[in-house]
Amino acid sequence: MRIVRLTEETRKDLLNNLLKRSPSNYSEYEGTVSQIVADVREKGDEALFSYTEKFDHIKLTKENITVTEKEIREAYELVDPKLVDVIRKALVNIRTFHEKQRRSSWFNSDERGVLLGQKISPLSRVGVYVPGGKAVYPSSVLMNIVPAKVAGVPQIIMTTPPGRDGKISPNTLVAAHEAGADIIYKAGGAQAIAALAFGTDSIPKVDKIVGPGNIFVALAKKMVYGFVGIDSIAGPSEITVLADGTANAHFVAADLLSQAEHDELASAILVTTSEKLAEDVSDEIDQYLKKLSRREIIQKSLDNYGYILLAESLEEGIDTVNSIAPEHLEVVTSNPFETMMKIRNAGAIFLGTWSSEPLGDYFAGPNHILPTNGTARFFSPLGVDDFIKKSSIIYYSEEALRQVHEDIEQFAKSEQLTAHANSIAVRFGTEL
Repeated sequence: MRIVRLTEETRKDLLNNLLKRSPSNYSEYEGTVSQIVADVREKGDEALFSYTEKFDHIKLTKENITVTEKEIREAYELVDPKLVDVIRKALVNIRTFHEKQRRSSWFNSDERGVLLGQKISPLSRVGVYVPGGKAVYPSSVLMNIVPAKVAGVPQIIMTTPPGRDGKISPNTLVAAHEAGADIIYKAGGAQAIAALAFGTDSIPKVDKIVGPGNIFVALAKKMVYGFVGIDSIAGPSEITVLADGTANAHFVAADLLSQAEHDELASAILVTTSEKLAEDVSDEIDQYLKKLSRREIIQKSLDNYGYILLAESLEEGIDTVNSIAPEHLEVVTSNPFETMMKIRNAGAIFLGTWSSEPLGDYFAGPNHILPTNGTARFFSPLGVDDFIKKSSIIYYSEEALRQVHEDIEQFAKSEQLTAHANSIAVRFGTEL
């Protein structure tokens, strides 16, 4: 794994290289995705079924697109009961964490007869997209559905691509049932996103679409934004480890590889002040690669987007981390809690030797659907807030409005909006 000394130039080159992974840079696919979205919007099920047959080699109909209760029962028979138990334990942790995020409506009033407030309402229907393909991620099912359930969304529908046998992974079905999905559809790719956004005879239109997917899914979500809400446009997975000489090289190397195995575009970066740790981690990675099952994917990921960055000081390392704004950040320093207070940009922060990234992926409770590609500068992890909307509440009595009506009229006239001013003035006999 390459070792690079940090300078302004190397940091700039690193950031430019990482940005190449952004879905916004894959313009060669935009025409294809745009056509799929337009076709599904215009033709509904006809296009949805046609594209599913083309890409997933499955012949869907209105009769077989929905997962049945029988299929869910069969899934339970195929899944290891120990995994079901682990899913249930993880659900408790995830639900408990997200319940802390729940908001309440609020109202304030005063003696003038003014009442102001904010009304919190859950979205009516949301669509959860769960990837298929190279790997199956029941953990993502939990992370998408639980905050929506906690927010009080009345209907949660899930789409996920079927296998060539026309079935959904049993692990995915069990996770969805345990988390509380209301309806599950056998549809994936850009065509599923378009169906959720615009509705078809088989799949109802939703208010918001959440969940990660491949480049076609990411671009489709980008294209339908505005017709529906979306959580974010997810890019490839990434991890950054900020470490000093106290870190365990064997552990750090293992943690970096935990993300590099996702796909060839995944990024794994160590930022350290210790030259010895840098060399030891590089050696440890070489040893791990001899025995890991996804070594070819990992090697491509590390060759293209893997770095060990040598910083002159911890402060320089922290500045670099804030520039990268990583999806996952592990802080393995002598005082990780103090270091953490200086981190401004990261999706999830893991503190200390024993808080490795997969703890957050599967079990701890915080959401693992996180901002990628530097978007942690302005995006947050998926949470309950993604499944609610807020309405402002305004009430003024006659006397309260009388005290301020001239101020409002003057403000409106300054913007040359005389009808605005008149709407207030008419109530006090001074209409235009």
